[in-house]
Amino acid sequence: MHCDPRFSRVREVFEEHLDKGLDLGAAFAVHVGGELVVDLWGGVADRRTGRPWERETPVFAYSCTKALTAAVALRVIPDPARRVVDFWPEYAAGGKADTTVEHLLTHQAGLPTVEEEVPVEEFGDLPAIAARLAAQTPLWRPGTAHGYHALTYGFLVGEVVRRVTGQSVGELVAESAAPYGLETWVGAPDDVIARAARLTASPPRDDAPAGGLLAGNTPAALAARDPGSLMNRALGNPGMHRLKGGANHPIVLRAGWPGAGVVTTARGLAGFYRELIAGSLLPLDRLRDAVRVRVEGPDRVLMTGSAFGLGFARPSAAFLTPVPAAKAFGHGGLGGSIGLADPSRGLALAYVMNRMAGTDIDSHLRAYRLVEAVYDAF
Repeated sequence: MHCDPRFSRVREVFEEHLDKGLDLGAAFAVHVGGELVVDLWGGVADRRTGRPWERETPVFAYSCTKALTAAVALRVIPDPARRVVDFWPEYAAGGKADTTVEHLLTHQAGLPTVEEEVPVEEFGDLPAIAARLAAQTPLWRPGTAHGYHALTYGFLVGEVVRRVTGQSVGELVAESAAPYGLETWVGAPDDVIARAARLTASPPRDDAPAGGLLAGNTPAALAARDPGSLMNRALGNPGMHRLKGGANHPIVLRAGWPGAGVVTTARGLAGFYRELIAGSLLPLDRLRDAVRVRVEGPDRVLMTGSAFGLGFARPSAAFLTPVPAAKAFGHGGLGGSIGLADPSRGLALAYVMNRMAGTDIDSHLRAYRLVEAVYDAF
């Protein structure tokens, strides 16, 4: 492991999380000005076997994928103001002819759910899932509101990318990652799956402060507890929970869903943001435009405040960052993972873990504390 002395507090926070059982296994990487200043890992990769988390251990990081998908899309789609039907004519069904690519990237498309249950045998057939969405009528007029498209974001944006290039998001991410040795896969090969950490639920802790997503009677908490809420419908179809082991199942790890399908190390995800703000993956003028806030405020799906540029999350209640990170952008993943960049400081970082956040405040603040310690070091 490596930690520049300037960032000693970061290592302390990381080790505290492991010592207190907030993390089972985890990794955290930080680049400043292109230099790897923090590269930490530890704990257990698989609770069933006791396999240790090693330097090369990757893990499924859910919606951290969305930033990679955005970068790919913005590189190959000439103008996000173009209508989706210019690339995907079938999308005009259900009154969607005027939907733009920008609407897809900013969660304004009005299609946060796949209305018909996606069969398991279709989980790896991304064009088939996209065809289901193309036939639907939006829940709101595209461009008039935003609501987090937890899974459908990827099928929608990914299909436009496929129509433009003939390649999947996963194939394009692999092409982008290869020159920089980034340990990041949207659709993992079998050898990566074999050494991936196994996600596990966070057990209740008697000493944990109450709080978390499911506590209280806030709109978000009520929606999270309601199986029929738009939030749970958006998160639950295609239903990873229908597979043994859920997101640990090889079907999910291989599928490469562009909304929630990345398998990565912390170093690989942080390296993606390093190259992004260096201008290697996307022209810097396009990146500056992409991270400009397009929508912010009440989110119809998450039932809390969110803010998005073109596929990138900006600081908000849904993407919680310390105050000094106001210029940051990135994306989090269900359970607690995060990728983040702050061009004003030349900063790129990522945190990945295998213990999913529980219902207590502490488990939801792991990434926040690590990011806060990084900013304190400045």
